[in-house]
Amino acid sequence: MAGPGRRGWLVRLPPMVWLGVFYLVPFLIVAKIALSQQAARRPPYRPVFDLSAGWSAFVESLSELSFLSFETVFSDDLLWGAYLNSVMIAAISTLAALVIGLMIAVPMARAPRRWQPVLVMLVVLPLLTSFLIRAYAWIAILKPEGLLNAALLHLGVISEPLAILNTDTAVVIGIVYSYLPFMVLPLYASLEKFDTSVLEAAADLGARPAAVFFLVTLPMIRPAVLAGCGLVFIPAVGEFIVPDLLGGSDTLMVGRVVWNTFFADRDWPLASAMAIILLGVILVPLLARLSRSARP
Repeated sequence: MAGPGRRGWLVRLPPMVWLGVFYLVPFLIVAKIALSQQAARRPPYRPVFDLSAGWSAFVESLSELSFLSFETVFSDDLLWGAYLNSVMIAAISTLAALVIGLMIAVPMARAPRRWQPVLVMLVVLPLLTSFLIRAYAWIAILKPEGLLNAALLHLGVISEPLAILNTDTAVVIGIVYSYLPFMVLPLYASLEKFDTSVLEAAADLGARPAAVFFLVTLPMIRPAVLAGCGLVFIPAVGEFIVPDLLGGSDTLMVGRVVWNTFFADRDWPLASAMAIILLGVILVPLLARLSRSARP
């Protein structure tokens, strides 16, 4: 009969195999392409490892690997501008999603128990629609003759249509709308279990509502806030569909640059190097945070 240690390995083996096959192997392939050189051939890079050619040919191919693509990324101001712009738009979108998510999650958690499943369903409902269709819907809303400008003109709020589409503002709106459920659900799950007697005690001690929220509520739901921010920020940094549809030609984000480099310029090594650096930009702070929280 298998002991506790062996049973633990049997439990961990399936997810380890899954991660190895669907994450580690693709990453190694991308890393190999990133260390290759662009070539006018199919596939458009060299060297291509041919295991059937023998061990000596494989070793010779290893000697042809190059860090030129990584050097290009670090030396090109335009590419670094894409990274910085992506991080900035993702950070603004995450902050906006956090504020709006709290405004939604707090009333949801305080609603009568019988209504909470309905409210959760309404939050999840947009996820049942295609991501691409939801992005296209915002084009109809934000364009100069769209629904938003028509409503504002009808109400007399503005005298001429606002130029929102094809701007960074439109990209932020699209990202916030697309990933808002991933912010609301962790906040709601934490607030729903929140002990309201703590808030009453703070109010009895003379704390104002704003002080109660920032000094009591936020620290107690801090893990949910970090989880929601991670679920929004990480995909927003590498977002491609929203910037491509709602952003203009001046909206430079890493996802669009990688796509153009890969498909239009057919520079697979440079696109792979950019993808690996983007992965590092996301994972290094995350791993640092996890290692810090794991310390006693």
